[in-house]
Amino acid sequence: MVSKSILNKQQLEAVKLIGVPVLIFAGAGSGKTRVLTEKIAHLVDEVGIPPEHILSVTFTNKAASEMKERIHKMISCDVSKMTVGTFHSVCASLLRRHIQILGYDNNFTIYDQNDAKQAMKNVISNMNLDVKMFQPNKYQYLVSNLKNKMIYPDDVTLNTDVYIDEVLKDIYSEYNKSLKENNAVDFDDLLLLPLELFKTEKKLLTHYQERFQYVLVDEYQDTNKPQFEFIYNLSKNNNEITVVGDDDQSIYAWRGADIANILNFSNSFPNSQIIKLEQNYRSTKVILEAAHHVVSKNINRAEKKLWTDNEKGELITLYEFENENKEARGVVDDVLKNIKGEGRELNDVVLLYR
Repeated sequence: MVSKSILNKQQLEAVKLIGVPVLIFAGAGSGKTRVLTEKIAHLVDEVGIPPEHILSVTFTNKAASEMKERIHKMISCDVSKMTVGTFHSVCASLLRRHIQILGYDNNFTIYDQNDAKQAMKNVISNMNLDVKMFQPNKYQYLVSNLKNKMIYPDDVTLNTDVYIDEVLKDIYSEYNKSLKENNAVDFDDLLLLPLELFKTEKKLLTHYQERFQYVLVDEYQDTNKPQFEFIYNLSKNNNEITVVGDDDQSIYAWRGADIANILNFSNSFPNSQIIKLEQNYRSTKVILEAAHHVVSKNINRAEKKLWTDNEKGELITLYEFENENKEARGVVDDVLKNIKGEGRELNDVVLLYR
């Protein structure tokens, strides 16, 4: 049963809308986690979809655990078979069952970043290249970046006359070969290899399309190309998918996140519906107004403006300093002023920096 009393009009619409692809633009503090969990409860309790036929993916293990806990409290039936997890954990589970199709053993090893860097170092050394010139860290990053864009060794375009870059294709190819010989995959392969499975074994793709009758994706603005292709392959036939995100909060372009995934959602999923959650429950009016004047300057963004019924709040004070030393001194002085003059304690102070 949808908890209508705790949902505003837009949230309730997002929860109950099925039968078409749904994109929910959820601004900061607009209750997106509540909407996702309420929608899952609605799908199970009112639409009648068995929990095992629902896939919900997010980006962190913590977020996945919190969602599982909320769902468990809301739904009366057994939800242990519901698939709720990160992209990497969901894909790893799939690979454990089917990776033998691609010539790996099912007990494959998952390399963490340090393992991957060591493997890259071994590859470069075995190619008789100088590891001081062909730095393993650099090439591991370059290869990871290519994988995030779904660019395979044979597709690497060499647009340079510099020798150090011309060997990238060979290093990439040898690195992948080394992983497979050692029955290992890296974090990027966890996303790529399921797509290879779907391409190699069409019946397997059909199986998972039928199993996951409804797909929900959190933090959609941070998906990269392989992640998009994964959920697109699962959802393209029945179009039963809801994605939640906010293009204004996209911060992971440096690791392959593609903002076009959320901005072009309607092109990828025709007949989709867009719902905007613009009521903020967390911040003051002053904070939201200031934030809007910043993000509204972005060129590629969906038009939206957060609002709140909360109090106006204190004004924001901006200080400018000549250098980092004076900045640090100014921050300390401001903290001491708040403690002595305003009667606050150190526990009341938060410092954010980059």
